[in-house]
Amino acid sequence: MPVHSREKKDSNHEEMEVDYPEQDASSSDEEDTESSSVSEDGDSSEMDDEDCERRRMECLDEMTTLEKQFTDLKDQLYKERLSQVDVKLQEVMAGNAPEYLEPLANLQESMKIRTKVAGIYRELCLESVKNKYDCEVQAAFQHWESEKLLLFDTVQSELEEKIRRLEEDRHSIDITSDLDILEDWTAIRKAMATLAPHRVKADVPAKNEKHQHSARSEEGRLFYDGEWYSRGQAICIHKKDEYPTSAIITTINHEEVWFKRLDGSKSKLYISQLQKGRYTMKHS
Repeated sequence: MPVHSREKKDSNHEEMEVDYPEQDASSSDEEDTESSSVSEDGDSSEMDDEDCERRRMECLDEMTTLEKQFTDLKDQLYKERLSQVDVKLQEVMAGNAPEYLEPLANLQESMKIRTKVAGIYRELCLESVKNKYDCEVQAAFQHWESEKLLLFDTVQSELEEKIRRLEEDRHSIDITSDLDILEDWTAIRKAMATLAPHRVKADVPAKNEKHQHSARSEEGRLFYDGEWYSRGQAICIHKKDEYPTSAIITTINHEEVWFKRLDGSKSKLYISQLQKGRYTMKHS
């Protein structure tokens, strides 16, 4: 709009500039064709001044009009722009503006992708935690197994060492030491007298009973006279005319039972011998 006003102003100035040459040309023609008097020259100069003043006033009026038109157009343009902005703002508030919908669609697509990636990452993390848990459980079980075996070997070694020392003490005992032989012999006789009735009572049923004892092996265990025996249990084995023997069961097979005495020696006992009553067994 300012350009239009300037163009109109320039056109007015051009008209004014064009008018002056016409006046000059007419005056020069009059001077060439006819002679004028001094009074006529004065009148023409007064007319030129009036015409210039009139032209100047017209130009000022036209400039004022153009400025008013420019102001009106500028206000109208401002109102139109403001109306367009209000409409666009209402569309944005209502969620219908293309400038809002397109970025929103992009954001929603990005959110879906990130949600999918987060779900995959969550599954991987859960699987990793589960694998770590399984590894810890397996490591704890292996540690328990190794510690159990180590403890078993340690206890076994200590017991074997104690048995060895007892064997050494038994073979190397000095009867001529401070031991009171008479008192010991009296204690032994009293013990023999105490155990004799029990031996007689234990031998009488073995002589009188003719039936076989119930003894069998099942799944690594021994069933004998209504009781179950398994590996590692302490037992007391009786044989005719012999003192009871304390031992620990080491192996139970289909036909035989292996046991270890307190001195570390190992022996076996056939299940058929238990059935025939040649040996008897009970928990110690």
